[in-house]
Amino acid sequence: MKAIVDCNSFYCTCERLFRPELRNHPVVVLSNNDGCIISRTDEAKAAGVAMGVPYFQARDIIQQHQVATFSSNYALYGELSWRVMETMRTLLGEDRVEVYSVDEAFLDLDGLAAPEGWAVYLRELKATIEQWTGIQVSIGAASTKVLAKLANRLAKKDKQGTGCVYVLTDPAAIQHALLATPVDDVWGIGRRYAAQLKEQHAVFTAADLSTRSEAWAKQHLGGVIGMRLWRELQGIPSLQMRDPLTTKKMIATTRMFGKPVTTLSDLCEATATYATRAAEKLRRQQSAATRLEVFVVPKQVHPTSNGRFRHGQSRYAVGSFDMATQSTAELIRLSRQLTEQLFQAGERYVKAGVMVAGLVPANQREQHLFAPTDPTRVDKLMAAVDNINISMRNDILRFAATGVDRNWKMRQEHRSPRYTTRWNEVPVVH
Repeated sequence: MKAIVDCNSFYCTCERLFRPELRNHPVVVLSNNDGCIISRTDEAKAAGVAMGVPYFQARDIIQQHQVATFSSNYALYGELSWRVMETMRTLLGEDRVEVYSVDEAFLDLDGLAAPEGWAVYLRELKATIEQWTGIQVSIGAASTKVLAKLANRLAKKDKQGTGCVYVLTDPAAIQHALLATPVDDVWGIGRRYAAQLKEQHAVFTAADLSTRSEAWAKQHLGGVIGMRLWRELQGIPSLQMRDPLTTKKMIATTRMFGKPVTTLSDLCEATATYATRAAEKLRRQQSAATRLEVFVVPKQVHPTSNGRFRHGQSRYAVGSFDMATQSTAELIRLSRQLTEQLFQAGERYVKAGVMVAGLVPANQREQHLFAPTDPTRVDKLMAAVDNINISMRNDILRFAATGVDRNWKMRQEHRSPRYTTRWNEVPVVH
């Protein structure tokens, strides 16, 4: 048995956790720069708020129905996501939990005892997660990951009837789930594939897909990947649980700007800030980088046919270090050089990013005779800076190159307090 645990309207649920008066009240959360709606509660959906639409287009409906609106608060969401995942690791064991996304995790239930049945077992698991974390979840379970995804979808579609727990074990229930799932909603089938399957092969549901042959699936669904998907729909496990990726091969930090950047100084401040974040992530996984890449995205000067401006073509610049490094100062120095190469006066930049690659373990760095500084001393300095910033938050210590005012920062006009990660934003009980 495999199960998937999915947090319900996760971003909105996080906001409700510290605002209990919003329970049963419509809530939405906006994307970066307060651009589009990326999370909504059932109440907001019932009010007519569509997913993914620009905020300005939904503003009238939001005001009419008094929908509570929040900017993305990633510090809060990341912390609460960790609590949910850690709860499942505590209850089931670390090797049974595969974190799939910020609000989803697969569970390996093989070998576990469920004397009263899987439905009872998973309801108890759901109740414990919600009691320990305050985050509401839905759970779907079946013999394979793909079928568990189908079960989870049915659990969420009828929350009152299923109690947000749905288990597929007998053939009749599995067939019902296959018939009730449009091919668009099958895990691993994208929009383009779904359109082709409908138009060219008359495949409209998961049931239609499961009746085709394995050879057909391999030919029309991307080779081995499609064959595995087909086998999973037959109840044959073909997608194994994956170990968590603890060491990344590349680290990137990218952001949209709150308003277009037009000066070299502001652009350098932004890339220096992103380089600082990349350096912190490097040190967290005890790695060092040999290469650094900076990219910028200018705003298109001329409007498209519908009168809207689109982003221009991204431009990249790549540099390398004499020795692998995890020093913030070194990353900032190279990021500034590359930013100066990319900057063109008169352009308006809407996004930038920094990526580090060629990662090696920090304790296996090759050194050369003429190294200007002792990397051990630099590592100790960076560790001290990290410790202070982690304990005090808000970048108490930072390089001047990252700026003070940061007028280019992402817009978050409706951001809630970072209740769990900032001392000065901890909720106060009167």
